[in-house]
Amino acid sequence: MNEQRFTTRQLVLMAMLIAVHIVLSRFLSISAWNMKIGFAFIPVLLAAVYMGPLQAAVVGALGDFIGALLFPIGAYFAGFTATAFLTGLLYGVFLHKKQNSALIIGAVISTEIIGSLLLNTLWISILYGAPFFPLMATRVFQVAIMGVLEFLVIRAITGVLIKVQHVQC
Repeated sequence: MNEQRFTTRQLVLMAMLIAVHIVLSRFLSISAWNMKIGFAFIPVLLAAVYMGPLQAAVVGALGDFIGALLFPIGAYFAGFTATAFLTGLLYGVFLHKKQNSALIIGAVISTEIIGSLLLNTLWISILYGAPFFPLMATRVFQVAIMGVLEFLVIRAITGVLIKVQHVQC
């Protein structure tokens, strides 16, 4: 039987990334009831690149869950945690072994459209009783801005990581 276990090193790194995720998400982001712009995706991205899809999914989900418990912005809703899990999973699937512009675009488009535009809009619609499609129309602008921002940040981070890895070799 082949069991997937996290190493001690992975657990420590995941814990640090979860803490950074909470700070970026709860204190250093711009939030309105139906929109959020911030950099909480960076720790999830780093977990995806360095450790893989499952570890990134755990960082995203636990960062959301613990952040919501310790520093609530609104009512806790498990749907947002599921979206955070899926986002980490998608980052890991696209970016764990290799990072290039095409893979980054795939990761950003999938996380922004599936996670932010569709799922998070559905969760907001359920929570606030707002009609789904008109709400989605208001969120398209945020998704477009975050998509471009995420691509640029991820491209910059992975470019630096590649240079650092070459220096260490």
